Amino acid sequence: MKPSALAALAASLALPLGAAAQTALTIYNQNFAVVRETVPLDLSPGVNSVTFDRATFHVEPDSVVLRDPRGRVALRILEQSYRAETASQGLLLSLFEGREIAFVARNPDGSERRVRGTVVRSGYAPNLAASPRYGPAFRQRQVEVAGGWGGNQGGGSPIIEVDGELRFSLPGEPVFPSLADDTVLRPTLAWRLHSDRAAKLDAELGYVSGGMSWAAAYNLVSPEKGDTLEIVGWVTLDNQSGKTFSDAKVKLMAGDVSKLEPERVALGGFARGSVDPFAPAALDPVTQKAFDEFHLYSLPRPVTLRNRETKQVEFLRATGVKARTVYVYNGVSIDPRRHGGWNEEAIRGNRDYGTQSNPKVWVYREFKNTKENGLGLPLPKGRTRFYRSDDADGALEFTGENALDHTPEGETVRIYTGDAFDLVGERKRTDYKLSNRNDELEEAFEIRLRNRKKEPVEIRVTERMYRWFNWSLLENSEPYVKTDDRNIEFRVTLASDEEKVVTYRVRYDWK
Repeated sequence: MKPSALAALAASLALPLGAAAQTALTIYNQNFAVVRETVPLDLSPGVNSVTFDRATFHVEPDSVVLRDPRGRVALRILEQSYRAETASQGLLLSLFEGREIAFVARNPDGSERRVRGTVVRSGYAPNLAASPRYGPAFRQRQVEVAGGWGGNQGGGSPIIEVDGELRFSLPGEPVFPSLADDTVLRPTLAWRLHSDRAAKLDAELGYVSGGMSWAAAYNLVSPEKGDTLEIVGWVTLDNQSGKTFSDAKVKLMAGDVSKLEPERVALGGFARGSVDPFAPAALDPVTQKAFDEFHLYSLPRPVTLRNRETKQVEFLRATGVKARTVYVYNGVSIDPRRHGGWNEEAIRGNRDYGTQSNPKVWVYREFKNTKENGLGLPLPKGRTRFYRSDDADGALEFTGENALDHTPEGETVRIYTGDAFDLVGERKRTDYKLSNRNDELEEAFEIRLRNRKKEPVEIRVTERMYRWFNWSLLENSEPYVKTDDRNIEFRVTLASDEEKVVTYRVRYDWK
């Protein structure tokens, strides 16, 4: 069973007594983070009221852990309130309902004048943001209470009385005499803390927050000729939490941690910053270790991560990685619009299934993630971009991209990069015989391969025995490898400008 995010928070707070306080982040590649920071407290014995308005805008309040990291003061949170409704024009209008305030209006010549008016109704609907959680009926009720839809942000139409007349709009920009006593400018945590003694201390606050993420990206560079790679790995940190972290110690958790998603409207995408993928190597390496069922990467230096900032850090640089090019021809072209969701019975009973030919030969790059091959580091999932160096001018040319999944040390990586230009395949069925008893079927196929390159290549021809579970090959022109219970592979070498034909006959039976 996967540990929860709260378990990860508890682990991150398990520091030795007397450890130095430092803002720290453990960012997960599932769009959340564990935040650990210092809160100065001046406590009296007994119950204390404390407010904290420097948490992120996406704090999960019920994840909060507050403690004395030195273990000298016994702290208990008796009560916690999280106030997310910050000061805005609509909120202040609602707080001044029934009172007269000033409005600044513009004259046609651009000059300003002041108008006095009484806020009869603000038109503010304060809880619209909660409607995804509570449903459309809740949202509709909030709009009705606020007076229907209108021009006021977050709700309906305001009603302002000016000179004894009612207006369903603001006569100008409202000017408020002061903030109400109960108004907050930032989302705020308010605590009632119990302390066993009077003390001044730097308490440690930890919590889970949304609005932060990280992603890996890999740039793989190879010469025009040869099968070696230079691999540069970057991590991109993204902070959309509403808070800036200065000189924070950053760790990155790779893996799929169990995390319940809150029922809220998803945030839109963001633009990633650009980097030079071939910048000089980092002076200090990113370290990693196995952590429970995941991998934890630690950045070598403190990082300042501003709100709405993306930042790239190099975590991998390897040269001389042996990565051969693999050509695969899978000649069956299946139309998903016609055959999507077909089961074994439907495939078996359709004479024309699998007779359409795919002419493209797929190109893969394959390498082992081992120390002997210049790697040997657990690779977090991320986008891979391939470049080749043009020997004529030394320029790097983009040759394809794909995605890499989490890959443990010692595993083989195979990444699809595109279709070969100078390799062509053609597959056709040459025979089809269904027995009179409808319990046995024979099919024969001819697969033509053409190599228009100036050098020899090996093409792996993959064929799936898709008609039924019970099958046997009666004839085959080339040796084959049975890769699993339903798939075979012919490995065919072609000289430059050569054409070869692979044939085979398969028998299915469902007696």
